[in-house]
Amino acid sequence: MELVGVVLTALWAMLPAYVPNNVAVLAGGGKPIDGGRNLGERRVLGDGKTWRGTAVGTAAGTAVAVGLTAVAPTMSDILGTPLPEFPLVAGFALAFGAMLGDIAASFLKRRTGRQRGAAFPGLDQLDFVVGALACVWVLAPAWTEVTFTAPMLVVVLVLTPLLHIVTNVGAYWVGLKDEPW
Repeated sequence: MELVGVVLTALWAMLPAYVPNNVAVLAGGGKPIDGGRNLGERRVLGDGKTWRGTAVGTAAGTAVAVGLTAVAPTMSDILGTPLPEFPLVAGFALAFGAMLGDIAASFLKRRTGRQRGAAFPGLDQLDFVVGALACVWVLAPAWTEVTFTAPMLVVVLVLTPLLHIVTNVGAYWVGLKDEPW
């Protein structure tokens, strides 16, 4: 597969993981997952990680996977490259894993003394990717091995931080985020 095809396929395969955290920001609010509890002198996660955001983000990412599966044959023909279809468990795993990765990053941020919204370069850009890939590998290993080849993983690990920065700066400019990271 040529480079353009690998890039298109990698972005397609990661869309169910790219969507959840953005939707969670829009649907956020509600009860924090940590219930307001501290671990030592710091919150376990903070107010930014809520049950509603996690549930809505996971549902949105799973819905994206279902929609992509429905249009994959047509889009594969149009783009001239085979695009993966998502078994329901793979779509769910990518979405839920992305949310888990973000939650784990929040936990690490609190342990290192960072406040909500504080930058943590590297972790901020790849936390959800690691969570998504780990979760989908556990829940749909055969699909993951066929879909996420070594070239695809390289593309994901290189392009995701760039996309993350661009989307966060955009969200900051339109007032959806308090900081551009």
